[in-house]
Amino acid sequence: MTSPKNFEQSITELELIVKELEKGDLSLEETLKKFEQGMKISQFCHQVLHEAQNKINPLMNESEHDDHTSNPS
Repeated sequence: MTSPKNFEQSITELELIVKELEKGDLSLEETLKKFEQGMKISQFCHQVLHEAQNKINPLMNESEHDDHTSNPS
């Protein structure tokens, strides 16, 4: 497996791996290899999403704070 380039490419690669595994045509050794590749890609995607969430949360909190201070109830 090549190292993931970005989130979108990784998702595409993961989808291909899932399709290959679903066919059931692979040997046990090939299945395990594909499963391992899929898990690594899944972990990469999870990390990317986690980092994105960590960037979004402060912006959302800042926006909510600005909304409450500019529009007193």
